[in-house]
Amino acid sequence: MAVSVSAVILLAIAVFVLVRGGSVRLLPALTCVAFGFYLANTGIAPTITDAISAITGWISSISI
Repeated sequence: MAVSVSAVILLAIAVFVLVRGGSVRLLPALTCVAFGFYLANTGIAPTITDAISAITGWISSISI
């Protein structure tokens, strides 16, 4: 749960910066948000969650 909350906050900041910087207009950003919202209710959502968890676990296991 902590990973998904952190990912949501990070992605929200990235969208805000892109919209604010003019790289992405507001309507395409809202379209992407809506797509993500509806994608979360599909059968592929657990696969995406597992992939993100695997990637974050891999990144956290890298020792510097």
